[in-house]
Amino acid sequence: MKGTHEYDGADRNQDILIDINGELLPREKAVVSVFDSGFVLGDGVWEGLRVESGTILFLEQHLDRLYEGMHTLDFEISVSKEALTQRLYAALQANDMHDGVHIRLMVSRGVKSTPYQDPRMTVTPPTIVIIPEYKTALPETVEKGVTLFTVHVRRGYSDVQDPTLNTHSKLNCVTACIQAAKAGCDEALMLDPHGFVATCNSTHFFIVRRGELWTSTGDYCLDGITRRKVLNIAAAEGMTVRERNFTLTDVYNAEESFVTGTFAGLVPVREVDGRTIGTGERGPVVSRLQSAYRRYVADYIEGPGRLHRRSEDGAGTES
Repeated sequence: MKGTHEYDGADRNQDILIDINGELLPREKAVVSVFDSGFVLGDGVWEGLRVESGTILFLEQHLDRLYEGMHTLDFEISVSKEALTQRLYAALQANDMHDGVHIRLMVSRGVKSTPYQDPRMTVTPPTIVIIPEYKTALPETVEKGVTLFTVHVRRGYSDVQDPTLNTHSKLNCVTACIQAAKAGCDEALMLDPHGFVATCNSTHFFIVRRGELWTSTGDYCLDGITRRKVLNIAAAEGMTVRERNFTLTDVYNAEESFVTGTFAGLVPVREVDGRTIGTGERGPVVSRLQSAYRRYVADYIEGPGRLHRRSEDGAGTES
């Protein structure tokens, strides 16, 4: 296993076209400068996007978060949300992609005159890369779930490195992932500076405790779009939902647990630090929320998604 991002579809990705600054290039020719801020410094922001039925799910919220990140980091924002939306759908059309697709949308500050951190050394507009790939979560991952290991790497304060920003600088999460992998687990569970449960290295973490749905306060993690959808869906389903501090004792003694993310939606957690969670199998709450989330996605595709979905001929009309 490679965590929640283990996938089918790799063979079809060898011939994809990748968009770099509006130019579609074959995979083997899709490169950026060694002077690019993203390569030199990890100075960039990104979004993971899911495509179903020709629709980029929840694109509005993803673009809002991306542009807020660019504004926070004082990027020169040279492309509008509308133009970037058109570019995303053009990349899908060029690759004849409609379902089972995951897009990595990355924006760096741009190319620098010399490898140095000062943003004033940047000599081009931001570099924008769109990588659409066929990626479908493995059915056994969604059904049987993953194992987690609590790592020593903490989610830090916003005055050190703001954990609410979805930046290229992911070294703390990479280090956490390494430690979890060395422990033989799929992903890392990360604590906040006070020892409370914060999030995972690439997903958001939930438990079912005393019949209630708990997740962290969100103070030390990205405001995940799937996380927020699941909180709203659970409340609509009549569940008691709490964003609160809780400890590993609560985790080990939870009735159920799961993680959320754009790629796989909801994935059960069967084990944390060698402790079996609940029965060790997907529980009734997780199953219920997985089904409710799929209904929510279907409603989005037929509702708000129609506003930005492009026709097969690329004319920009609703399909």
